[in-house]
Amino acid sequence: MAFTAKDVQALREKTGVGMMDCKKALVEADGDMDKAIDFLREKGLAAATKKAGRIAAEGVVLAYNDEAKNVGVVVEVNSETDFVAKNAEFQSFVLDIAKTIVENNPADVEALAEMKLFGSDRTVTENLQDKILAIGENMKIRRFERVEGVTATYVHGGGSVGVLVSFETTAADNDEFKTMGKDIAMQVAAMNPTFLDEASVPAETVEKEKGILVAQMKEDPKMAGKPEAVLEKIVVGKMGKYYSEVCLLNQQFVKDGDLTVAKYVESVAKKIGADIKVTGFIRFAKGEGLQKREDNFADEVASMMK
Repeated sequence: MAFTAKDVQALREKTGVGMMDCKKALVEADGDMDKAIDFLREKGLAAATKKAGRIAAEGVVLAYNDEAKNVGVVVEVNSETDFVAKNAEFQSFVLDIAKTIVENNPADVEALAEMKLFGSDRTVTENLQDKILAIGENMKIRRFERVEGVTATYVHGGGSVGVLVSFETTAADNDEFKTMGKDIAMQVAAMNPTFLDEASVPAETVEKEKGILVAQMKEDPKMAGKPEAVLEKIVVGKMGKYYSEVCLLNQQFVKDGDLTVAKYVESVAKKIGADIKVTGFIRFAKGEGLQKREDNFADEVASMMK
């Protein structure tokens, strides 16, 4: 019985197994869809479909910088347990995914899934299915960002947080610049800024914060009767504090409380005689926004006894 590419795709959608394995199954089953599914189940491949429904909120975030190609990547790949996230094979797989993103510049996760994995003749999806079957947990490539240009990266806590900071500079190969770049990335990891600088804060956000401050002052008896001009100056002062908390360049530099991050960058630029401008940052925290898996030991034992 003959089969078409659409049959291969249909089998993949039903089982979650890679394209090449689906094609092989249809060849073995002479094009019979049900027999092909049985073939995959017998080989243990279709078992990955069951795992695909399980919550994957652990895993790792990797920030990777390819200096030769001038490209930086942050990628999050999830697993069900932290134990798997510490697995060397899993971590190597995530690194290969990052390298695939550097090389191929996929538009999104779906496009990435269909590309050949770095160092492999099989797709990212097919390699992912292999890992699910070998390790026995659901895994998912959740998101990534790719930035061209000079970047610095930092990964905290074995992949709990990954940061990429982008720069415009004439000193990309300078060791002191590289040290500064890592310092800034660590700052982002630790202090979790929302914006790069004051100019990056949307006008509606600024107005909202000012409105909150005005409302707070109206509730304060000490502010009653103060002239409008005085209240406006107080608001300006308080907004300065707000910017120092949410804007990276306005934040107090963690390693030297006497400097803001902007002043630290300026001091390094002056020291090495180069132009340095921080142009952006990306911060991924593992599993943020995802539902965490909650195991109930009693329920687990009860299910095993049935």
